[in-house]
Amino acid sequence: MSQNKEVLLTEEGLAKVKAELETFRTKKRQEVAQRLKEAIAQGDLSENAEYDAAKEEQAFVESRIVTLENMIRNAKIINQDTQNKNFVSVGAKVTIQEVPDGDQETYTIVGSAESDPMSGKISNESPIGSELIGKREGEIIKVPAPSGTIEFKILSIH
Repeated sequence: MSQNKEVLLTEEGLAKVKAELETFRTKKRQEVAQRLKEAIAQGDLSENAEYDAAKEEQAFVESRIVTLENMIRNAKIINQDTQNKNFVSVGAKVTIQEVPDGDQETYTIVGSAESDPMSGKISNESPIGSELIGKREGEIIKVPAPSGTIEFKILSIH
């Protein structure tokens, strides 16, 4: 992730990132420090798998902390209450239907950092999300898929 790339987040998403950062700064760092201390107490570090694993985990924890700090520093909050409901934008909740007769599905368009398709949150950079951006109610979008192009009709923007 570029250090200065704008990160689109909802208020809820920003709160989750801040909570994860706090967990990594406190709990995760302490757990790794304890594992390192125990591994060092075992003596010879040259063939100490516990020590090597703890050092790898320490590198991951520190890297994740930097990533989360950058996300917070570069966060642009999506205010869903002030969204223009005439067209799809990041933060919009959109109901679509596969044409001609698929099931209706509702998604919230979010930034890639907050994407969670299983919770109905799709990235503005995903195939469906990128096709939806800027479109209006009633329009048909065409989304490339491994089995061929799939068409969806935008039923509503809320």
